[in-house]
This record gives sequence, C-alpha cells and structure tokens, in this order.
Amino acid sequence: MINFFVENNFKWSKPQNKSHQMWLEEVLKSEGFGIGDVNYIFCDDVYLHEINVNYLNHDDYTDIISFDNSKGNLVEADIFISTERVGENAKSHEVTFEDELKRVMAHGLLHCMNYNDKTEDERKEMRKKEREKIIMFHVEH
Repeated sequence: MINFFVENNFKWSKPQNKSHQMWLEEVLKSEGFGIGDVNYIFCDDVYLHEINVNYLNHDDYTDIISFDNSKGNLVEADIFISTERVGENAKSHEVTFEDELKRVMAHGLLHCMNYNDKTEDERKEMRKKEREKIIMFHVEH
C-alpha cells in the first residue's frame, strides 16, 4: 500500500492521494515490481537535512531521501521529500511544482527498483525513466 504523510504545511488532498497512489502503483507494475508498504513523507528542508546528517552522514540539503527496505521484487520504502527543495527545483528548472513533485516521487521509487544515478550513464537512464513514468500519470486510470 502506498501511503502519504505530511510533516510540514504542505497541502495534500484526498483526490491527490488517490490519483498519485494509482499512478505510483502503475509505475511499480510497469517495471515488474509488487507493492509492499511504501510511505511518502512530505517535509521541509530542516527535517530532511536532519535525516541526511543523522542517518547518511551528509551535511547538505537534498530534495529526496529513500530508505529502501525492498525484498526481491516487492518494493517497501520510506521516501522523504522536501517540498521546499521541490519548489526551488521547479523554479530553477522552469517546470511546475506538480511536475517536479512527480519527478521526485518517481525518482524515489526508481531507486528502489535498482536504478541508480551515480555515473553519467546511470543519470541519463534515470532521467529517461523519470520522464517515462511522469507521462504515465496522464493516462486515464
């Protein structure tokens, strides 16, 4: 089951919950993965920075941190997203907040499905997959 939690002032409605949940389930299925417990936690920069420092020993700000607890092809994860970073990224990339949020949400799941972005080739593949998955959102459910 895909769950959404808000730890800041981010507005998340029931219709958003349903449409994003259905989309993310389709993203997982499209890669041949099953759905375990996947939790998206929307937070602010300070909250995510604390997690980054305390759990990953990285002293910088980021838009997303995924804790992958998957077992085989069953994806289970806690995915933390800074809505502040998403907003800043949307402005700098000249895209809507919603499109950037979808990109980041897909990005977190893709990491749990064994996609990485450490090398240039991996980053290219990750960006390609992100675009592919964002397009899936517009398909009628």
